[in-house]
Amino acid sequence: MTAIGGIWDFHGDRDVAQACARILAAQLVYGRHAEDHWSDGTVALGRRLTNLLPEDIYDNQPIVGKASGFVVVSDLRIDNRDELASELSIARPRASTMCDAALLLAAFERWDDQCCDRLVGDYAFAIWEPRTRRLVLARDIVGSRPLHYYREKGSFVFASMPKGLHALAEIPRVADEERLAEFLALLPEYGSQSFFKGIERVEPGHVVTVTESELRVHRHWNWQRYASSSSKTEEYVDAFRHHLDRAVESRLRGSGGQVATHLSAGLDSSAVATTAARLLAPSGGKVIAFTAVPRVGYQVPAQNRWLSDEGPLAAATASMHSNIEHVLIRASERSPVDMLDRKFFLYERPVLNLCNGVWTDAINDEIRARGLTVLLTGHLGNASISYNGRELLSELVRSGNWVRWGRIVTAIVRARQTRVRGALMLTFAPWLPNVMRRFFLRTFQGQSHDLRRYSAINPSRLAELNLKARTRSHGLDFGYRPWKDGVAMRLWMLERVDAGNYNKGVLAGWGVDVRDPTADRRLIEFCLSVPTEQFFRDGVPRALARAALADRVPIQVLNERRRGLQAVDWHESLTAARRQLVEELTRLEQTPGAIRALDLARMRRLVENWPEEGWEKSEVVDQYRSALLRGISVGHFLRRASGGNG
Repeated sequence: MTAIGGIWDFHGDRDVAQACARILAAQLVYGRHAEDHWSDGTVALGRRLTNLLPEDIYDNQPIVGKASGFVVVSDLRIDNRDELASELSIARPRASTMCDAALLLAAFERWDDQCCDRLVGDYAFAIWEPRTRRLVLARDIVGSRPLHYYREKGSFVFASMPKGLHALAEIPRVADEERLAEFLALLPEYGSQSFFKGIERVEPGHVVTVTESELRVHRHWNWQRYASSSSKTEEYVDAFRHHLDRAVESRLRGSGGQVATHLSAGLDSSAVATTAARLLAPSGGKVIAFTAVPRVGYQVPAQNRWLSDEGPLAAATASMHSNIEHVLIRASERSPVDMLDRKFFLYERPVLNLCNGVWTDAINDEIRARGLTVLLTGHLGNASISYNGRELLSELVRSGNWVRWGRIVTAIVRARQTRVRGALMLTFAPWLPNVMRRFFLRTFQGQSHDLRRYSAINPSRLAELNLKARTRSHGLDFGYRPWKDGVAMRLWMLERVDAGNYNKGVLAGWGVDVRDPTADRRLIEFCLSVPTEQFFRDGVPRALARAALADRVPIQVLNERRRGLQAVDWHESLTAARRQLVEELTRLEQTPGAIRALDLARMRRLVENWPEEGWEKSEVVDQYRSALLRGISVGHFLRRASGGNG
């Protein structure tokens, strides 16, 4: 993984090589092994490298094309190296001595920015074309690697992370309060805004083209629906396994035969961990699988919908594979508000869920202690391999297939997945007026989707920015209206959160490269092409994943319908940290940006009126784990970002 940066001074009035060196020096923490840059007097590009792949020994970026003169700096891992080299007519011996950036340059020389259509993997890159005076930046379809830029009259600057841009005195470090308000309202991260004012991000799946006269942005990944050529479940199961195996295998490169994985009681991490174990077994490789569990002796409240201790089911999965070492992580002594300053430095964005940071940080600590450098996750599994398919009921009604709809409703009611009224809500909720839908949810399910329940956003800020109208413009609402189209829903899920900064921060903080096989482009496109009925076959949610994983995941995990809860004992360490919360709130009450953004009075009331029990109740979780802690995360970001460039 690499940190990149560069600057283009349109008029050549400054020392761009020196500026580029400052951009790279500020990103040292993301690339500790090598640094180099190139300059022609008006343009300078460079990179800092962290060696992670076998071919990184050949990485001599910036790379200049001998014939084209193109200059490339990139932060990438190409997962289809062999296929790409074959398309480029590069012989295997030569390809084996080419770093991924060299393959990228060859692809760009052949296909220009349309090369993105042929790239599989995690990437962010910048390519300078001296003849046409054009700079091209791009990111992969889910944004696994970050890339930011700053434009002003007469110059254009880019860097992997904002701190690279803030190394230049003329670029102010000021929080983007509008983006932070959207974050508090849980709006998807649409658009190029970052969390710093004036600093933009290359959006996932997009290309940014810069010339002296204009900046153009276009999406390079435009997935199109197409009719599947298969109708047999067995063929979908075989194809699922093929794509999953390939996605995991390509992400084992450079792991040295030993890889870390998350392992919960769910299907996503189980699919990734067990597939990695199967692929590594013939060569004697090993998987170290980490499961977050409550502290010893913690009394888990009885709950029907939630699985509070995922340890036993994860252990059952691990026991099926002799080369999985199962490690339980208990992080109850850690506070969710510990090391906020470090998180600000590493991620340069607010953390969405500070409670999850407790156990992920603890796992990362153990991974680093064991000398591992690759972590496989399944973060995007819900949008790909483990999609539940429940939008099928709405799709059937929309297409007029009432007979099929009736059969499935009968099946799920008989299986006690839901009652008849629940099936009706699941089917028709996308078309119900908001008032009626909220009434049914409150009356029959005891649910409330009032934004104020789970967000600490200042009501006046909510009205001032008219976030409700902004939400409607994206076809959404604060009540999370169900979707009537499964493909549209999953495409939205893929764009909801930009994970690039988080991944880069884990590399800097722990030396760990986070790789998500469930975000593999080929796997995602396959899953989007599968008919929804395969995911909700006979009224069984996640039916395709359950069938395809039967050869590697135990039956009790496949049949588990409760949702796992990580860090269920989060409230104990948070209770111990009340003094920290009070101190942080006091600082926020003196921070103008936090005063504008947050309902600080409500947050202080929550801290003062601390519950002594009932932490498993949804209303308590919403107020403390979501509203209070997310408010603290945003407030801290605002406070730190207001400190200038120092």
